[in-house]
Amino acid sequence: MAAETALPPASQAVEEQLDHAASAEGMTEEHHVEPALLGIAPPAAVVSSAMIVLLAIAFFYAKAHKKIAGGLDARIAEIKNQLEEAKRLRADAEALRQEYADKIANAEKDAAAMLDHARTEAGVIVAKAETDATAMVARREKMAEEKIAAAERGVMDELRVRAAQASAAASADLIARNYGADADRTMVDQAIGSI
Repeated sequence: MAAETALPPASQAVEEQLDHAASAEGMTEEHHVEPALLGIAPPAAVVSSAMIVLLAIAFFYAKAHKKIAGGLDARIAEIKNQLEEAKRLRADAEALRQEYADKIANAEKDAAAMLDHARTEAGVIVAKAETDATAMVARREKMAEEKIAAAERGVMDELRVRAAQASAAASADLIARNYGADADRTMVDQAIGSI
């Protein structure tokens, strides 16, 4: 009985009921002790505490789930904003690319027009240069011809002067040799007589 007094009151009551049931049936069986968690709590307490822990985890999980879902929703919204920004930037880039493509096409057209204009102007300048060169050559030829004609006239005048001087000298020499004072008197007499 000393062992029976050491048992807790709940276990003692259970054993008494078992003894009473066994004596009522006339059986004498050994007593079984109920299992306990680490020798401290009965199975009902373990199940109850496990349910409390499970409910606490579920409660915190529901809050964590809402936080996770809220975080994911915020991340989804941020990604959507980034996608919209990327679409807008792409549209801007496409518009800018098209603008530059148009500018390049216009620049090519302008360059072709400028090249044609430059070729036309170069043709006009070459034609004018050819005309001017032809006129200058004609003027130079005329000036050369005039210089040649002037030189020829100068030479001719000089030849005439020299010829006149040579003929005057030759005449004076001939007269001096062929005519003397007597011949002069005769010529003067003839000249006076013919008047």
